[in-house]
Amino acid sequence: MGPTMKDLGIDQLSPEQQIALALEIWESLGNCRPSAELSAEQRAELVRRDAELDVNPSLALTWEQIRTSVETAR
Repeated sequence: MGPTMKDLGIDQLSPEQQIALALEIWESLGNCRPSAELSAEQRAELVRRDAELDVNPSLALTWEQIRTSVETAR
């Protein structure tokens, strides 16, 4: 394995700096990025969930609800 976050001092960066660095690294990959193709099963699940939300829109969560849920789980 290559160098770790600690080896490179990345663990000393703020979360915002770490995210910016991760995005810069991702963008530097250009066409070498892994494929984001969905499998047939994943595609079918998205279609199923979309149809479920069409029938019952109250199942949808707002971004604030999701964020609060994640922050409370910490």
